[in-house]
Amino acid sequence: MSPAPEYASAPAPAAPPAHSPLSSAYSPGEVLSLISSGAAATRADIARLTGLARSTVSQRVDALVAHGFLDEDNADGGSTGGRPPRRLRLRTREHAVAGVDLGASHCRVALLDIGGEMLALREDPLSIADGPQAVLGHVERTLDGLLAEAGRERHGLRSIGVGVPGPVEFSTGRPVDPPIMPGWHQYPIPEFFASRYGARALVDNDVNVMALAEQRRAFPDTRYLLYLKVGTGIGCGIVADGRLHRGAQGSAGDIGHIRVGELDDPCRCGNSGCLEAVAGGAALARRLADLGLDASSGSDVVRLVQSGNRDAVRMVREAGRAVGEVLAGLVNFFNPDAVVLGGALAAVHDQLLAGVREAVYRRSHPLATHVLRIEPSRTGENAAAVGAGILAIEHALSPEQVDRALAGAAR
Repeated sequence: MSPAPEYASAPAPAAPPAHSPLSSAYSPGEVLSLISSGAAATRADIARLTGLARSTVSQRVDALVAHGFLDEDNADGGSTGGRPPRRLRLRTREHAVAGVDLGASHCRVALLDIGGEMLALREDPLSIADGPQAVLGHVERTLDGLLAEAGRERHGLRSIGVGVPGPVEFSTGRPVDPPIMPGWHQYPIPEFFASRYGARALVDNDVNVMALAEQRRAFPDTRYLLYLKVGTGIGCGIVADGRLHRGAQGSAGDIGHIRVGELDDPCRCGNSGCLEAVAGGAALARRLADLGLDASSGSDVVRLVQSGNRDAVRMVREAGRAVGEVLAGLVNFFNPDAVVLGGALAAVHDQLLAGVREAVYRRSHPLATHVLRIEPSRTGENAAAVGAGILAIEHALSPEQVDRALAGAAR
């Protein structure tokens, strides 16, 4: 599984791969996707789904087994008589990926096997403002520790996903003018990991990988989903037809800087009246501090709400209405099946969701909200680390990457 020279957004694992009409037969990578998605479990399944001859199926499967992608055993495969079919499954023993969640003040690193099972996880306090060398050095030490803890080797690490709290040009994996990440502009994060692990690193905005985790793990049957992270800042991850939608350059979903009403609260972006400046956790904390309350962050806002402070409860509900005003336009425009709220303020989702739902259902078209669900996140605080790991898995198992690895091994 050698690293690929370019980034690729792999297909959603819940569906079989789209087969190119330009190809005369399914490639080994496409066959592997049928197995990893659960669409096929035996050679007979593959033949039935693809129309390939049995000899061609055997050729594809034998190559995948020989190169360590698949295991094949004699477990019951639903035979109705005679010798039971041999079942195919991903070979996970030697293959692992890492998911890295870099927040403003924390670092979570998850080690998963190629089938998505969590092998080890660690969280540490860490300031993103310490700069790339210090932060990524910490990630490297943590990842080495997790590999040792799980009994895995460095050379078995196939891909690394990284979520960062700022804008990312996904095609290069480099942050672009991230407001809370001094020293990170255009820093070559993928090259840092490639030089140490020989593995491809895919870097994305943290809310994108959160959206991926939510859709894959909690809403697998939902093809159109918006994930709103409401914390210090506000961002939106977009899943369209089962795929992350990043836009032309990777900045899709930056809703925190949409103007809200006639308010003129100054925003860190240099404008005023932005949603983040009105409804973000840092903005609410400042207003509560102005009232004499002990609040300096979104987590303090959550603490005050949970303790029953009426000013905090009122402000969070008002923040929900402001988020809902922006979200109503997104619902009309995008028509999602589900909207999921995550981030620090989602811990008080009763108050936040009440304001969001009030605005969305008042301002959105009835057809757009007919089956719409607006719910709190189900993936919790590990969403970004798990989502980054899923990003890495889908890259490592993409047909292009698998076919490239087999072609390289054949040379």
